[in-house]
Amino acid sequence: MLKSHSLLAIRHPILALLLLLVPSYAAAAGDGWPAYGGDQGGMRFSSARQITPANVNRLTEVWHHSTGAMAGHPDAIRRSAFEDTPILADGRLYVCSPFNAVSALDPGTGKPIWRFDPHLATKHVYYPNKFTCRGVAFWHDPKPRAVCASRIILNTNDLRLIALDAATGRPCEGFGDHGTVKIVPEKAPGRKHDMQITSAPVVANGTIIVGSSINDNQRVDEVPGTVNAFDAETGAPKWHFDVLSGSPKIRAGAANVWGPMSIDERRGLVFLPTSSPSPDFWGGYRSGDDTYADSVAALHIADGSVAWSFQVTHHDVWDYDVAAQPTLATIAYRGKRQDAVLVPTKQGLLFTLDRDSGKPIIPVVERKVPQDGAPGEKLSPTQPFPVAPKPLAKSTISPDDAWGLTFWDRGRCRAMMANAKNEGIYTPPSTQGTIEFPFTGGGTNWGGLAFDPDNNTVYVNTSNAMHLITLIPAKDYKRAADAEPDKEISPEKGAPFAMKREVMLSPLGIPCNPPPWGQLHAVDMHTGQIKWSVPLGTTEDMFQYSQYILGNIGVPDIGGPMVTAGGLVFIGAAMDDYLRAFDAKSGKELWKGRLPAGGQAAPMSYMWKGKQYVLIAAGGHAMLGTRRGDEIVAYALPD
Repeated sequence: MLKSHSLLAIRHPILALLLLLVPSYAAAAGDGWPAYGGDQGGMRFSSARQITPANVNRLTEVWHHSTGAMAGHPDAIRRSAFEDTPILADGRLYVCSPFNAVSALDPGTGKPIWRFDPHLATKHVYYPNKFTCRGVAFWHDPKPRAVCASRIILNTNDLRLIALDAATGRPCEGFGDHGTVKIVPEKAPGRKHDMQITSAPVVANGTIIVGSSINDNQRVDEVPGTVNAFDAETGAPKWHFDVLSGSPKIRAGAANVWGPMSIDERRGLVFLPTSSPSPDFWGGYRSGDDTYADSVAALHIADGSVAWSFQVTHHDVWDYDVAAQPTLATIAYRGKRQDAVLVPTKQGLLFTLDRDSGKPIIPVVERKVPQDGAPGEKLSPTQPFPVAPKPLAKSTISPDDAWGLTFWDRGRCRAMMANAKNEGIYTPPSTQGTIEFPFTGGGTNWGGLAFDPDNNTVYVNTSNAMHLITLIPAKDYKRAADAEPDKEISPEKGAPFAMKREVMLSPLGIPCNPPPWGQLHAVDMHTGQIKWSVPLGTTEDMFQYSQYILGNIGVPDIGGPMVTAGGLVFIGAAMDDYLRAFDAKSGKELWKGRLPAGGQAAPMSYMWKGKQYVLIAAGGHAMLGTRRGDEIVAYALPD
């Protein structure tokens, strides 16, 4: 960009003067981070190019900010996950803690400007037994007003929607009840503690849209996973959408939208990543494909009506829902530029859809999958697979592939795998115990992907591990849960089976499948082919001194990548406490910065007063077991 500007300045002196007059606006528009995913479409791309492969090794920490979560919630912090990606809007950074406290920070120093605490009642246990806030949204009211002209829109774990004055942090009096709207579950308001809201809301065309997270595997007759829309000025309800409205004859609930959503404001569309109906691992009372569940559903922002939907898992009994934000990008597949929706999945697949119709740009084929489900089950005979790229995570394994550090732990893994049902991906859950590979954490989870529009390339991280899913006759549920209180055993009340879900680990606590257990990939969208795949992370913070034996082996990861115009991919996510920078062209790891806690969040970047900053939330993750903390850490090049 600088080179082209210099060339224009030589040939067109008047244009050069204009460029000098307006660069600050251009930088604010192009080099900021105004939404959770960088932009409303979630590309996670920064046009800042000050930090490059040639100088990234000089990157150093320049400031850090504590959200106060450790001191304010010393007991609940162990049940938290700091998954926030800050946004930069109106010249301020906005950060949310796992307990929904929002802070406005100076982008250059990290010093707090204001703080708002919604005083979450942490004695209540919200699903999934962890507190988190992935982000907030920003909205500017086009109507002139003295107060709340710009607003920070916040979801809370305890089902509140709050509008704050972006200038002061005070609740907007004219929004709902003195700044707050309470979101109560339809049909079952008494079960509100089975729900929470974890991902950032989205706002466009004067409308705020909010999803929810619902406790998995508790019952057949679960609360519905309703998506709600509200007026951004007043908080008044505008519309709601029940994901199971396309399947009116089935008996189920949930099918909610817990992952991040995306917005195409010009088209007036919101893109929902929908989850599986209840319960996750037995679907005998919901025959058929479940229509809008386990899909990307495009709704009209104006009224919530369905424009189109595309399903990635038919009749899901594997918890293979759409967790990642659908990424809106303009790709050039086989020489043709098209507005696309990119959908990475827990199965390690990447679907590429036309944004107007939902039809595949890269073809998708229906392949036959294992049948022989549990009694009463009615499985789909086929599942969709894109022809490109090839799967980004492995899905076939045999007992001979069992992995371990010694003959002893490898033998234990081999025996465990030999005793389980295993017919490849989509093997149905069973009372024998079924290997689910990839496990329900991914492939790709809520961290999603990053897209570089300059090079037409997708960057996405995956985890590679196995779950053992065991169905338990309903009459034996209590006995099984009492016998193994430390394992995830859920009732699936109303179904003939409860379920047990456990990661397949050796006695040493190491995954039974061969490494790498975590990877970062680059996919060329000109062809749909994988350009490179590299291990992501080490066992340094998992087992003492193990990194010296195992090296850069790749470990399970939660969080997502960010790519810059400077040619770098930044990512935390792994189970060691580092933020890393990779060469976007080759995948070579060029730099890593030690974090004070686990970096299970997606990083972001922006330009501020001539300097490029890279930020990540470092607070760890309850379910991954990484080190807890409460800090936003900022990196930049030395002056």
